[in-house]
Amino acid sequence: MSKVEDKLKLMGLFIPEAPAKGGIYTSVKSLGNDYYCFSGCGPLFAGEGPIGKVGKEFSIEEGQEASRRAILNVLAVIKKNLGDLDRITSFKKMLVFVACTPEFYDHPAIANGATQLLVDLFGQEAGAPTRSAIGVCALPGNVPVEIEGIVEFK
Repeated sequence: MSKVEDKLKLMGLFIPEAPAKGGIYTSVKSLGNDYYCFSGCGPLFAGEGPIGKVGKEFSIEEGQEASRRAILNVLAVIKKNLGDLDRITSFKKMLVFVACTPEFYDHPAIANGATQLLVDLFGQEAGAPTRSAIGVCALPGNVPVEIEGIVEFK
């Protein structure tokens, strides 16, 4: 077990089984020079989890939990495709999509759920990526959050 997974265990969390792809694409792709792009992941574990929109079915706190679940799926995909999570040197860029009502404007607060977990696991320097958080009318499977991005891996 990696140091990252040991930290998760102490937090009462775990790396789930990597989610199955939902279409014709690559889950992780090399950008060269130890940089990898990871495809979007939602918050479902083994097909179970939150369904609905932030601002309607979910509060900010529940949206943050969905964001944490989504980043755990990202870690599962990275582990499955690249190996040991301790080889991650930095989360470079993260794009967080938030399915929400038109009146919801606090998308960065939802993204903070994922970012805070990464900082807790990897430290401020490696865990805090550049980031965008945007609201959308719908996401695949009606999940409230989807996260994609770029990671540096040694």
